[in-house]
Amino acid sequence: MASKKPGPLMTMAVAAVRFYEQLVEGGVLADEFTSRSTYVVASDEEELAVLERHAEQLAAAGVPIRFLKGSALNQCIGAAAPSALAAVEVQNEGHAIGYRVVERLRRLGGFDIRRNVKVGGIQSLGGRVAGVITDRGIERVDAVLLAAGLGSVEFLATPGLIRPRKGQLIVTDRAGRDMPRFPGPLMSCRYLVSKGSQPAGNMAPGRSLGLVIDPLATGQFLIGGSREDSAETESTDADVVARLLGDAVALSPSLAQLRVIRVFAGTRAATRDGLPIVGRVGGADNVWIATGFEGDGICLGPLMGRVCQQLICCQAPQVDISALDASRFGLTLAAAA
Repeated sequence: MASKKPGPLMTMAVAAVRFYEQLVEGGVLADEFTSRSTYVVASDEEELAVLERHAEQLAAAGVPIRFLKGSALNQCIGAAAPSALAAVEVQNEGHAIGYRVVERLRRLGGFDIRRNVKVGGIQSLGGRVAGVITDRGIERVDAVLLAAGLGSVEFLATPGLIRPRKGQLIVTDRAGRDMPRFPGPLMSCRYLVSKGSQPAGNMAPGRSLGLVIDPLATGQFLIGGSREDSAETESTDADVVARLLGDAVALSPSLAQLRVIRVFAGTRAATRDGLPIVGRVGGADNVWIATGFEGDGICLGPLMGRVCQQLICCQAPQVDISALDASRFGLTLAAAA
């Protein structure tokens, strides 16, 4: 919830975390979701203005927060971030590993994943989709949900709707016992600006680099990340890595004791307006889409899965997704090949 843009995304993030908790209580995601706080940190006066504004918006969305300054700040994260002027503890947050959540749901749902099967198109008949065309034949279907990230656009007649946004991340080795303890992930206010959750003001956006330092259960740290509109989506580069490491050590000097053991890059599916696309696709009455979540997919994923289930079964969704409705782009299926 800590990094979400005020408005629909923040409101849905609150509902999404509560849904994770319900899945844990019901045994579905037991041991796959851990409750914890996130600490949004300001290290100069410009960041402090961003922090104060974001804290007000979090509180207005019903997110429990604690503003930390002075002795309270030092007691909570002082050793981890001695340069911090202030921080906001975003409470009742959580941590989940996306691929493990997917595998748990797949296993409990009892369905198979067809791997290494190329989808070539969608077969329409009388205003409905009757099958999915693959290189192993046609799969007969009652409904289709396009949830293939960037690949979803291959089935749509709307070009340029989603673009790849590259991100680079860093993993350290394990911290020793003498390292300061992190009470939760530290998130610089620059991360809110790089993500577009807060306006930049006088802060230079640079190469759209933010900073999150996430303590992992293994004793390692995950440090990220960048947001880059780049045609080269899988490579890493020394400039971005050096700047991220420099920012991380400036916020938490003890990290300089650790070694980098891995740097990797990946892509996010970003939409024109920064909001995901969820809803019915024009051109057939049994096709839906859920894509364009960019960096919010792990948070919103289980809740959006339930919402899509409700839409397909002609039920009212349990959260208001009107801001995400696919109709805002006039989406239609691409003509069959």
